[in-house]
Formats: sequence, structure tokens, C-alpha cells
Amino acid sequence: MNILAWIILGALAGWIASMITGKNSQMGGFANVVVGIAGALIGGFLMNLIGGVGLTGFNLWSLLVSIVGAIILLWIINLFKGKRTNSAS
Repeated sequence: MNILAWIILGALAGWIASMITGKNSQMGGFANVVVGIAGALIGGFLMNLIGGVGLTGFNLWSLLVSIVGAIILLWIINLFKGKRTNSAS
């Protein structure tokens, strides 16, 4: 995939993942792209790890893999943010 496809797929995946996790109001467009691209890398890695097909191009399967990866990333970020704020109290 070219860079434009990565940006578009990342933006969509990051936005959908932020909607699912309830973090959409806290994230901007740039954060959605970054989370979506990182989610694509995480999702693709995990799919390859379990023997599945990771990212296959600009299609629905790649979008779903990216969304799952982005949700995992946001979950991990929220886990660490929650621990940091609780330990400071």
C-alpha cells in the first residue's frame, strides 16, 4: 500500500476504534491517524502470529484488522493511564 492508503486506512480505523472505546471526544484527527496506523501494525502482527492473514491491501479485511489492533492499542494506553492517575492519588 502507498502512503496515502495507509493514512486513509489509519484515519478510518483510528476513528472507528475511538468511537468503540468512547475516546472520540478526546482524540483529534491526527491522533486517529496515528492510532489507526499503529493499530494496523499491531493487528497485522497479531494476525500473522496466530496464522491468519494480516493486511492485504486497501480493503474491508485490512480495515477490520486495523480496527482490532487500534482497539487493543487504545485499551493498553487506557490501562497505563489509569494506573498512573491512580498511583498519583
